[in-house]
Amino acid sequence: QVQLVESGGGLVQPGGSLRLSCAASGFTLGIGWFRQAPGKEREGVSCISFSDGVTYYADSVKGRFTISRDNANNTVYLQMNSLKPEDTAVYYCAADATYDSCTGYVLMDMDYWGKGTLVTVSS
Repeated sequence: QVQLVESGGGLVQPGGSLRLSCAASGFTLGIGWFRQAPGKEREGVSCISFSDGVTYYADSVKGRFTISRDNANNTVYLQMNSLKPEDTAVYYCAADATYDSCTGYVLMDMDYWGKGTLVTVSS
């Protein structure tokens, strides 16, 4: 069983930055970040694989978001810069205990989900 706790969401002005954290307990092969905006489907944002370091980014966030891992604290971070109003969403972290190399993220087939943290980008 894997437990995930997200933190770091909030209100930020366009062009600003936030860092989301996902603290994980239990065995996992990788962590992915997803988001869901009002009235839209959940979409993948980024992923990091623990075994081989593979990372993925959605085209909409490339060059603005960076995913990283703190091995000592078993925490994954999502640094979000140059935020846009269209980044407004509930952000979820999810753990993949089945597939390697972010395969679960690509397939949208993750094993465990956090409760989400709201990010609002608005002036």
